[in-house]
Amino acid sequence: MKHFFVMLAFVVSAFAANAQEVSKDTVPAVQTSPSTGDYYQGYTRPLTFNRMIPPYALEVTFNKTVHVIFPSAIRYVDLGSADLLAAKADGTENVLRVKAALRDFSRESNLSVITEDGNYYNFNVKYTDEPVKLSVEMTDFLHDGEATNRPNNALQVYMQELGQESPLLVRLIMQSIYKNNDREIKHIGCKRFGIQHTLKGIYTHNGLLYFHLQLKNSSNVPFSVDFITFKIVDKQVAKRTAIQEQVIWPLRAYNNLMLVNGKRTERMVFVLPKFTIPDDKMLVVELNEQNGGRHQRFTVDNADLVRARVINELKVK
Repeated sequence: MKHFFVMLAFVVSAFAANAQEVSKDTVPAVQTSPSTGDYYQGYTRPLTFNRMIPPYALEVTFNKTVHVIFPSAIRYVDLGSADLLAAKADGTENVLRVKAALRDFSRESNLSVITEDGNYYNFNVKYTDEPVKLSVEMTDFLHDGEATNRPNNALQVYMQELGQESPLLVRLIMQSIYKNNDREIKHIGCKRFGIQHTLKGIYTHNGLLYFHLQLKNSSNVPFSVDFITFKIVDKQVAKRTAIQEQVIWPLRAYNNLMLVNGKRTERMVFVLPKFTIPDDKMLVVELNEQNGGRHQRFTVDNADLVRARVINELKVK
C-alpha cells in the first residue's frame, strides 16, 4: 500500500511538471498590428500623385532593336532589370538602342534617361512580339510649353560643368543671343581668302561666358570647319622659350555648323566657363578649315572680356 501511494505521488508530480511546460510553451506571443500603409505610423509624409513624373510606354522585343532619338546627348541610362539591354548607338551621342535580353519576359520593367540639356525621361517597358514603334523621336516633351506635358514638379537636372546654372536656361540664353543678333563688338575679327570670322559679342550670366561668333563666306567654295579652339597664350614669346597655352574648352554650343556654303553667313554661340586673362597674355580664337588653308585667327584682350554684357532678361522672338 505504501508503494502504491509513492507511485501515485510520482505520477502526480510528473503530470504537474508536464503541465507547467505545456503552459510555458503555449503562452501567446505579443500581437503586433499589421502594416496599415500609413508610412511609419504617420511620421512620414506620403508621396502624392502631383509629385509623380508620368512615364511613357515603350515596347521591346527579342529579334528587333528599338531606337530612341533624344534632342540632346545622353549622359545617364538606368535599366530597371536584367531583362533589358540598352546602349548608345555607335558613333552617336543622342541615340539609344533598346531590346529584350530574353524572350517573353513577363514582368514590366522601366528605363530612365538623363540628357545633356538637363531633361529627365522615364519609360515603362514591356515585351511584345511585334512592337509598333521601332524608331521613336523624343521631342522636348518635358519643357515644350504645353501644360499637359509638364508635371507640376518638373525640375531640371543640373550638370557639374555648368555649376549652379540650369541647362535649360543656358540653352534659352544661347537661343536669345542667336535670334536677337546684336552686334556688341565691332573691332575684333579677321578676314582671309574671302572668309571673314568676327566676334559679335561677349555676354555673361551666373558665372558663364557666352561668345557670339559669325563666319561669312564671300567665296564660291564651301568652308568645311575642322575645329575651333579658345586658348590663352603669351603676348610676347622670346626665342628659345617654351610656349605655354591654356585651352578653354566650350561647355555648350548653339548652331555649331560644320559647313558654310559659298555666299553664306552663319553664326554660332559658344558657352565657356568664367575666366580672366592676365596682362601679359591674350585669348586666341582659331578656326581651322578641314583639308584647306583658309584658317582664321583673332585675339581678345582682358579689357574686352571684362566688358562682357550682363544678361538680365531674355528676349526670345
